[in-house]
Amino acid sequence: MQNQAIEIAILPDGRVEYTIKGVKGSACESISALLEQLGVVEGVQWTGDYYEQDGDAHLNLTAE
Repeated sequence: MQNQAIEIAILPDGRVEYTIKGVKGSACESISALLEQLGVVEGVQWTGDYYEQDGDAHLNLTAE
């Protein structure tokens, strides 16, 4: 399992930037939603992890 982390930077002008690492797919959106409650979102930039599958896929097969 890959390490998961949130890097947070508080800039001199008071803005906050964060990067969610090790969370694949859209799962990072729920983490972002919590952090976005703290202020106004000025922009979003998805990392490569966002475009990867989360690896926890399920497949159901039915015999005919």
